[in-house]
Order: sequence, then C-alpha cells, then structure tokens
Amino acid sequence: MSEPHVPTSNAERADLLLTYRQMGPHAAAKALAGVPARGAAGILADLLPAEANAILRLMSEEIRAAVLSEAGPALIHGWHVGREYPENSVGSLMEPPVAVFSPGQTIAETIELLRYLVKQAFITYGFVTESDGKLVGVITMRDLLFSEPSLRLEEVMLKDVFSLQAGQPLLEAMRLTLYRHFPVYPVCDPDGRLVGLVRGQQMFERQAIELSAQAGSMVGVQKEERTATPFLRSFRFRHPWLQLNLLTAFVAAGVVGVFESTIDQVVALAVFLPVLAGQSGNTGCQALAVTLRGMTLRELLPGAELRAALKESLLGLLNGAIIGVVAGVAMYLFATPSAAQPQAIRLGFVVFLAMTIACAISGMSGVLVPVALKRFGADPAAASSIFLTTATDVVSMGAFLGLATLLAL
Repeated sequence: MSEPHVPTSNAERADLLLTYRQMGPHAAAKALAGVPARGAAGILADLLPAEANAILRLMSEEIRAAVLSEAGPALIHGWHVGREYPENSVGSLMEPPVAVFSPGQTIAETIELLRYLVKQAFITYGFVTESDGKLVGVITMRDLLFSEPSLRLEEVMLKDVFSLQAGQPLLEAMRLTLYRHFPVYPVCDPDGRLVGLVRGQQMFERQAIELSAQAGSMVGVQKEERTATPFLRSFRFRHPWLQLNLLTAFVAAGVVGVFESTIDQVVALAVFLPVLAGQSGNTGCQALAVTLRGMTLRELLPGAELRAALKESLLGLLNGAIIGVVAGVAMYLFATPSAAQPQAIRLGFVVFLAMTIACAISGMSGVLVPVALKRFGADPAAASSIFLTTATDVVSMGAFLGLATLLAL
C-alpha cells in the first residue's frame, strides 16, 4: 500500500480536510480505512476532535487501534474523552482543556506557560482549578495583558463561572448558551470538576446539521447522507421509504376505488380530487413543521400535545372553511354547464364541506403523527410526511366522495 499524498502547502492541507468533512463520517471512515495508519492519524489530528471521534467510532476495532497507535496524545485523549458520551451530547464535542492553571499562579508565570501552550492548541480562555480539579475561575487574555505581573490568578479571575455538563443534550446546552455567545464553554462533571471544553461554533454547527436533516428525514433521506455519499449507499437509504410510500398510496387509491361508481356518474368530482388532497396536505405540512420545530426547541412539552392538536385542528377548520368557499364557487361554475343548477349547487356545497373537514383533520394529524412516532420510540421527523400524506389523502378523498354520494347524487 502506497503512502498517501502529503500536502505541501496550507492550501493543500485545507483542501484535504475540506474533502473529508464533505464526505461525512461514514464515507470518511471508509476512505481512511485504505490509508496507512500513520497517514490516517495525521488527517484525523487536523480535524476537530468531534469530527475525528465521529470517524473513529465508525472504523473497525482493528483499524481504529492501528490508527490510535500512530496518533499523538491530543487525538488519543480526545477519543477516550469523547467516546464516553452519547453522540448528541455536550461530551461528544469536548476538547481536552489545555490552558489550566492553579489559583496561586502569578500573571507572569501564566504568561510564560501560555507561550508554550499556544503551540499545542488554539487557546481562548484560561481555566483556573483547585488541586482536586474543581473549576473556580476563568482568565481572559485581557486580564493577562493589563494586570500586574505579580498578581495571582485568584485576584483577577472571573469567579462566577458558567459551565456546561458533559452529559447534557446539545439542544439543552444550546438553550442555555443562546444569549451568551461565548466562543468557548468549560465542561464539568456533576461535582464541578473541569473535564473539557466545547466551542460554541461546533455546538451550533452540529445542531444546524440536525435541523437541516429534518427536511430530508421527513421523506426518508437519512441524516448521514451527503452529496458525496456513494450511489449504492444513497439507494439503500432512500428506497425502503419509497416502497413504504407506495404501500400507503395504495391505501388512498383504495378509498377512491370504493367510490368508483360515484365518479362515473359525476366526472367533475375527479377534477377536484387533487385540489382537496393538495390543500389538506399543505395544511397538515404546516402543522407538522410547527410541531417538529416545537419538539426540537423543547417548546412542545409533555402534556401539551392535545392542546397543540386542538389549536391546529381549529386553524385547519378556519382555513379550510375560507378556502372551501372559494373552491365551492369554482366547483359550481365548473359543474353548471354539464349539470342541472340544483346539482351544481350541491356539488359546490360538498366541496366546501369536504375542504373544511379535511383541513381540520389534517391540521390535527400534523401534530399527532410526530407525537405518535416519538411515543413509539422512533425519530419524530423520520418519514413523518409519508404517514401524514396518507392520512390527509384518505380523509380528503373519503370525505369528498362520501359526501358527494350522500348529498349530490
């Protein structure tokens, strides 16, 4: 096996790192499996600790052991720290705290140490800990620059320290840091001992990816898929959901088949089926988007689901009634040339009534579908739109054709 190309410039190095980042963890782990352990360790060392850990987790035990045997202390430490925590926790993004000092150190002593430490890592703040590792203060570069060299750190440090817990979910950490905007946050264990640090940019980038992945997961596109994902892997991700979508489409088609004789008698009904399905589907998708956002931001608390479903149902009822008036008038104008006026009026009323019912139930479904998926232990964003589309199609078409059979014929 030949040695990988070694970048000869900063631009080449940046391009190489960008390539591995764009691959995503799965593809990067597969690509690095074909690279000698020393080269793979060098590439991972240049990535952010969280990125390196995500790739290392996906390697086989044999390859990972070989890579870590060639790795430097920073990569090894980051792996041992990061793998102790779930993927979407603060701990999974932690970096080792490099600039750690004791309260009794002087400003002059601290600056001398920093001259050496900045060669090892990018340092934003200094952290002051007791002998047992408990975090008691933070030192900024401004403090070091303008304070008297003879002063001790405990005299100038910021003592009211905000910190995160390593086991905290990222969403919870983001809510706590939303209005603080610090570049770096210390991470402590339950006893207040400093165990690492996490960069604010990494937290928000990770969560931005999670949020952007929801649109894809709603239609069966997995979070792990990227533009650089291999063709067959993308196929395996997507195809099962399309088969499920086909099955649910047969359910909606079955509802239409039940009312085949009704459609044969009034062909105008077939023209308005897509109108009903489209409007009720859009109503459901609006409710679904708001519900998923509420779940993501923890605004939809347990016990509030029924209230949210009632609100969306009433919104759907009001919107459906207003849209139904317009659609009913359109049906009357469309049916008048080919039907008697009384029947055209009845058909217009059927469209109005069916639109109102369908939009109300679709709004409620937009809340109940993701809530049900969560209750069953599934990702509430995973293929939600597939189930929602089935519900809205069945309700809208069933209500429309059923009411036409009862009232218009």
